[in-house]
Amino acid sequence: MDAVVFIGIQGSGKSTFFKERFCDTHVRINLDMLRTKFREQTILDACLKAKQKFVIDKTNLTLIERKKYIDQARKYGFRIIGYYFQTDVKKALERNGLRNGKARIPDKGLFGAAKRLQIPTYGEKFDDLFYVRIDENNEFIVEPWKNEV
Repeated sequence: MDAVVFIGIQGSGKSTFFKERFCDTHVRINLDMLRTKFREQTILDACLKAKQKFVIDKTNLTLIERKKYIDQARKYGFRIIGYYFQTDVKKALERNGLRNGKARIPDKGLFGAAKRLQIPTYGEKFDDLFYVRIDENNEFIVEPWKNEV
């Protein structure tokens, strides 16, 4: 049973990565889609109790934000996997600029998210961590986490 936690600023490719890699195997838990924390928690609770694989498709910028999901999943015996989406703000702004309506984040919100971002560590109780980046061909590159110093 995998609990996958995405970490990255808006426009870093998280939702597209989910659609490409996890759509057929994991439930997507996304606050933009569910709209309320109550609905989010209800879906999360159902996945935990049913032992259903899921992905937390949110920015999850800080250790405190991630801890909520990690602790709950660990309690139910899930394997915790983190994907850190590496991107520079300029590229994220470009991708964000292609979005329409409510999906487009104000630029200042994206800059604020970049400032709040805390890089994940194995100390947060991840079983596995990976770097994800988008290359010049718009392909996702996934690499194993480098050992922490």
